Amino acid sequence: MKTILVFKTSVHQKDEVKKLRPWLNKLVNTNGCWNFDLEDCDKILRVETQSLHAPTITSLLKNQGFYCEELH
Repeated sequence: MKTILVFKTSVHQKDEVKKLRPWLNKLVNTNGCWNFDLEDCDKILRVETQSLHAPTITSLLKNQGFYCEELH
């Protein structure tokens, strides 16, 4: 069963998404997908996954210098 995780981030520009793309692709792999909504005021990241947990994703973004908080 796939889960959709939703995060508020500090990613504002397409160049920043491009920087994160290889990391997120590797993390999500072929079992899911991800996308950013940069038009939303919270700069939403949605991750569809079968096996990932929110702390893994927040850690990845924080390690790359971005704010990331799971929304419930």
